[in-house]
Amino acid sequence: MTELRGLYTLWFREVKRYLRDRTRVISSFVQPILWLVIFGAGFGMHFAIPGVNYQQYLFPGIIGQTLLFTSMFMGISVIWDREFGFMKEILVAPISRFSLFLGKMFGDSTDALIQGLIVFALGAVLGISIDPIAFLASIPIMLLITFGLVSIGLIIASFMGSLESFGAIQTFINLPLFFLSGALFPINGPLAQGVPGWMQAASTFNPLTYGVDALRSVLLGGSYVGLQPLWVNIAVICGFDVVMIAVGTWAFSRMK
Repeated sequence: MTELRGLYTLWFREVKRYLRDRTRVISSFVQPILWLVIFGAGFGMHFAIPGVNYQQYLFPGIIGQTLLFTSMFMGISVIWDREFGFMKEILVAPISRFSLFLGKMFGDSTDALIQGLIVFALGAVLGISIDPIAFLASIPIMLLITFGLVSIGLIIASFMGSLESFGAIQTFINLPLFFLSGALFPINGPLAQGVPGWMQAASTFNPLTYGVDALRSVLLGGSYVGLQPLWVNIAVICGFDVVMIAVGTWAFSRMK
């Protein structure tokens, strides 16, 4: 019971802190709009995706991008907590490091999911067709994606001593994950014409590739032929989550 109470308290704290930061919530509307409107219009003239227009193809990719950037950024909370002494207090609390890590991970994943849902709202405003059943089916996939990505952010932050160092490492990891995920254009499959072989090989080791492909399979339905069957994508994401949570628990166990 103590473990569950501690886990819930950490989850609630992270969600409450996010919702109180109105500047961050409001600013989360801007970036997806820029990508969907500007890139959707500009890139759409150069990519022909059978069965869907480019903006519809781009939409799941922008959801994946939002989940990635938000999830990784959430790791900064570890550095803030260390700076203000809160981390020292929870490290000596009578709960395991596993529950401590899960509490922060679940809280930050919930925050990232909220940002992803904001993108859905923007997509509806921009006239992107969203099937209600597909929307509901995409929510658990989005959560699975955030678990592993948030864990990466928390792991990085647990080894960083300053905000500047965290920002540099975060950017170094974020951009390759994003651009090699196929979020903006096809990197693998029959539509990936002219894409260098090294990019195609690198994308197969990118966990976000499988997350974006799963979201496209659900949201675009039969008009999109996935790179992998949906169950394969979900299995890869789950395996990635398990590994990252295990590494994250180990990283938190080293913190003093």
